[in-house]
Amino acid sequence: MGHRQRDCHRRLFRPLLCAVLVAFPLLPASAASANDGPNVSVQVAQLLEEVSKATATYERGLQASVAERARLDQLQWQLADRRREMRKMHDKLGAVARAQYRSGGNLAPTLELMFASDPDELLRGQRMYAKATMTVNLLLEEAKEAEHLTSVAEKKARDAWYRLDARTAELAQIKRGIETKLDAARWSLQAQADRSAASGQCSGSVPLPQTEFPEGSAWVTPVERYTLSAGFDSAGTRWANRHTGQDFAVGIGSPVRSIGAGRVVSVSCGGGFGMQIVVQHNDGWYSQYAHLASVTVDQGDRVRTGQWLGQAGTTGNSTGPHLHFEVRLTPDFGSAVDPVTWLRNRGVWL
Repeated sequence: MGHRQRDCHRRLFRPLLCAVLVAFPLLPASAASANDGPNVSVQVAQLLEEVSKATATYERGLQASVAERARLDQLQWQLADRRREMRKMHDKLGAVARAQYRSGGNLAPTLELMFASDPDELLRGQRMYAKATMTVNLLLEEAKEAEHLTSVAEKKARDAWYRLDARTAELAQIKRGIETKLDAARWSLQAQADRSAASGQCSGSVPLPQTEFPEGSAWVTPVERYTLSAGFDSAGTRWANRHTGQDFAVGIGSPVRSIGAGRVVSVSCGGGFGMQIVVQHNDGWYSQYAHLASVTVDQGDRVRTGQWLGQAGTTGNSTGPHLHFEVRLTPDFGSAVDPVTWLRNRGVWL
């Protein structure tokens, strides 16, 4: 076991991060090439998109499988009903056969005609008897045909469900494979971000292929999918004073976007906030995005509402992947206001 592996086990690092650190040896800040950043950042962004597509495909397949299973269940119930009908028809046919046997079969009607006091009435009875027999036979044939058709449809539905179920399992395996790659890439990106934060020097912006922007709103949430964690002005052992922003629990590499149009006034690494960006908005307010794993903009860049500023991470004084977000009166720490209320007053509810 190499010294890096021993250190990992001694210090009880996060297992996956430890594996990444062993697989990707640390480089001095001066030796970290600019190409390392774009490759890992873009890879994470692409894998996130692939996971999203794979998840959507898997969910569609799962829904189709569930729908086909429901259809199969319905057909099985119908088939059971058809078979019950068949048993009833057989019972009726048996009753007719027993009645014919008791009346002497085909000979009995002839003898009855010879000795009957009212042959017309007897003929009417025999005609009704024959009609009932024919009706039962027709019903039996219809029941047989209905059972056959239902049985064929049930077999087709079963085969279709088996195929869909197998395809859904295959899609789930593909999804898990992409998620495994994404997890490794995320921690590789985080290890690289930690090096930048430790050196106090950001490696530069990494353009990411953003194809869609929010429409119809001047303000948006800083991340699209999230779980709210620590809120503004909350207390805890993690902060020297009270919490100055709103935390969004998101995965490493999740796109972080500008809540509104404006200009990037600072991009910095190091310190308690780790890798962070501050944007001045057109109305004079400022927003801060901290604990990032990468940045996609440079100081002085103009940004539009919803434009990606970077990728979430856990640099600086952070206990896990999340975005620390603040709204400030000035670009400096200590001027923050409650971002939840501030956004709500602009039509954005968290």
